[in-house]
Amino acid sequence: MTIEELADRLASHRTIGNAPREELVWVATHGTLCQFQPGDVVSRQSEVVDGLYFLLSGRLSFWTPRGTRASKVMEWHGGDVTGILPYSRLLTPPGNTVVEEPTEAVALHRNDLPELIRNCYEVTAILVHVMTDRARRFTSADLRDENMISLGKLAAGLAHELNNPASAAMRDSKSLTTALTAAEDAGRALGAAGLTEGQLAKLHRVHDLCMNGSTNRVISGLALADRAEEIAGWLKAHAASETAAEELARTPVTSEALDHLADTLQGTQLDTALRWIAAGYTVRSLATNIERAATRIHGLVTAVKGFTHMDRDPDQGPVDIPAGLADTVALLDGKARKKSVTIALDMAPDLPPVPGYSAEINQIWMNLIDNAIDAAPVNGHVTVTAALDGPDVVVRVLDDGQGIPPEIKGNIFDPFFTTKVVGEGTGLGLDIVRRVVNWHNGEIDVSSEPGRTEFRVGLPSLERRKT
Repeated sequence: MTIEELADRLASHRTIGNAPREELVWVATHGTLCQFQPGDVVSRQSEVVDGLYFLLSGRLSFWTPRGTRASKVMEWHGGDVTGILPYSRLLTPPGNTVVEEPTEAVALHRNDLPELIRNCYEVTAILVHVMTDRARRFTSADLRDENMISLGKLAAGLAHELNNPASAAMRDSKSLTTALTAAEDAGRALGAAGLTEGQLAKLHRVHDLCMNGSTNRVISGLALADRAEEIAGWLKAHAASETAAEELARTPVTSEALDHLADTLQGTQLDTALRWIAAGYTVRSLATNIERAATRIHGLVTAVKGFTHMDRDPDQGPVDIPAGLADTVALLDGKARKKSVTIALDMAPDLPPVPGYSAEINQIWMNLIDNAIDAAPVNGHVTVTAALDGPDVVVRVLDDGQGIPPEIKGNIFDPFFTTKVVGEGTGLGLDIVRRVVNWHNGEIDVSSEPGRTEFRVGLPSLERRKT
């Protein structure tokens, strides 16, 4: 193919076809017509990219490692441009460019780029726009992948956290039906017992003692067993059924209160009265447990909505840092408890909001606190603080883990750098954190030594933005 024929083909190229003819001729003169077959690797991860490719036909895909597998980030077709671009600082790509279909391309060696810039102004300007678009697409892909990973962690943790109260609510709601039947039977028996007003008054005093605050009592299994045995002995001594012993043991009822009731009621009346108290306590206890489980579920759903800012305007606006931190800690609390890690949250009052996007800023806290939990030892501690430092809101995330080795500290914000085992991390988390902080005109730094690692994020408040 002659240079003029190749220039004709470049004139129909979607990206650079409108450039001046002399520039297309320059590209055709200095370029090489290449043909690739499916499976060919045009550029390899961690190897220097040596060419700029004007695709005439075919299809290429760019794949990057994501945990245990490779993920397709973008594709190029005939009419697109890929490879090293003018003014790009790219040396080694983070993945492989693989041929998907038979492909033809005009390739320029990277050594020809300085001369391209000097001689082909229009083509160079077009390629600079291509580079900007490519950087935006790579950033969007990284954010999407990292958000999906975070969403996966969030979903797994949330499923576990929701399962516990949901199972408890389902279990107790089934038991509540039986307990209500027992309470109705006990109520009918009590009504038929023919108690006097004086007897009823004493019975209600004991009943109120058992019910008031009883559902908030915390008692160990051993203490409960001892107390049930003691009450069972009392019931046996007063010729009452021992079946109510365990439920009565859970209440705050005292031996003195039982003795006072036994002075008024004896035999069947006493047994009926105690059965009515025990049944009432069981119903109230189950209802309280169901309420607690539903409250926990509601709290988790509220935390998720607050974290992701569902039902909110996605436009930039004031961001409540304490609310975002609280929601994030609530979502990660289950993971921390599973590792016996304590999370302490200390936020200064009346912190001003910061301008930005809540969902993105919350992504900072999710990554930093999640990493801190991973770094902390079993029974370790993570401390999250938020305070005003001059015009900035400063958030610190500290853990008492082994620290970051000095030889890798300078790489932790690099994309795809991770110290986690294969499948547990992509190496994008801290890179995303750094990008989001920069987009919000903030600063992030880290200090680390054995037993203490601190990530510090400073974001300008709205007060600073106004000045």
